[in-house]
Amino acid sequence: MYSKDHPTIKWYEEKSAQGVPSPEKLEPTVLQKICLDLGADDIGFIEIDRPALSSQKADLLELMPEVKTIVSLAFRLNRQNLRTIVHSVANLEFQHIWTKANNTAHRITAKLESMGIRAINVPAGFPFETERWPGKMWLTSDKLLAIEAGLGQMGWNRLVLHPRFGAFTVLGTLLLDAELTSYSAPLDYNPCIECKLCVAVCPTGAVGSDGYFAFPSCYTHNYRERLGGFINWVETVAQAQSAIDYRNKVTDSETISMWQNLSIGAQTKCDRCVAVCPAGQDVIGEFLHDRPGYAKRMVTIYREKPETIYVLRGSDAEAHVKEHFPHKTLKYVGNGTRPSSVHAFLFALPRVFERNRSEGLNATFHFTFTGSESVQATVVIRDKTIEVRPSHVGEADFKLNADSKTWLEFLRGEKNLMWALLTRKIKVKGPISLMKAFAGCFPS
Repeated sequence: MYSKDHPTIKWYEEKSAQGVPSPEKLEPTVLQKICLDLGADDIGFIEIDRPALSSQKADLLELMPEVKTIVSLAFRLNRQNLRTIVHSVANLEFQHIWTKANNTAHRITAKLESMGIRAINVPAGFPFETERWPGKMWLTSDKLLAIEAGLGQMGWNRLVLHPRFGAFTVLGTLLLDAELTSYSAPLDYNPCIECKLCVAVCPTGAVGSDGYFAFPSCYTHNYRERLGGFINWVETVAQAQSAIDYRNKVTDSETISMWQNLSIGAQTKCDRCVAVCPAGQDVIGEFLHDRPGYAKRMVTIYREKPETIYVLRGSDAEAHVKEHFPHKTLKYVGNGTRPSSVHAFLFALPRVFERNRSEGLNATFHFTFTGSESVQATVVIRDKTIEVRPSHVGEADFKLNADSKTWLEFLRGEKNLMWALLTRKIKVKGPISLMKAFAGCFPS
């Protein structure tokens, strides 16, 4: 039992006896000044009960059960540092601004704490909650929050385009236990002018001319040295029979690049959808004044650059590079996105779906998993789209019943499919051609 005569306890009880008033609702102008003075370039505010946040609310409450207000922060990137063809400069710019974003958010949180307001600054970029891999590791969906906070709208390139800074923006998020007297509204127009320069410059075809975004194409190349790409590299090291065998698979420059990623911080292979984007008041002028010159400076240099593009064998990205960038070097790799659970498998399907590989496939698949995980699901692939639904819905063209542990071992390459079928650990009903067509939509 603690002693009531302890100096700290006596101080607190004396202070409480003075009747310190509980904090009232905070004026947004006060919070805005704090954020700007401490280093943010723009901010917006969202109430936790906003209907548009319904899909995010559980994650936000897990982070901070008392949260009442979300603060979205925007930080401006230096444009020329992103536009250079020398990619180390672009990576350093991102490192600087991620560091600034986290340091600024930390200072804002400290200031609010000194005012009696509880607050959390969520990491901008890394680190993530890695035990959730390969599921949703990030703590907040900063893009969705920034849109609701009025800091921009989603562009063709799947970046939040700020009305002033355009694509040259890094986002951050704070959670507060205080209410504001008023909140921000989403921007009433989209800064994206649909010029589609991002489509023209994307080396993997991830940014589609029809607005489709192929996540696995971007992820496999751009994140080659992060997340699943790092897993794939480690396994390449582990599987190498000798130094010579390793060098036959990984060039010396790739090894040095991985070292740089580990020693300096997370690197990317491509930020061209940022570099070429003319959206935003600070950027649009140079595009409008000289469109041919802008395209030559911003697009041609990237399209003509000789470089290695990392792809999954049999993927849409492979086909895109062969058709549009035959002078670039293809390198076949894995991206490490094997599921750790049946739920992770179903969660990942829409995200790793290769739509052009599904052309001509129109079928409904029923999955039944038993054993350590008991799950039913329906996957519908039709007209180059995919939909994953819980339980069994509609009539199935193909049925798969599997022991969940065996299924995951098969996906990881640890169990042979023929063995699983013969031992009845995996049972199928329907044309085998449909199973092959399904697998072809998810090259690995």
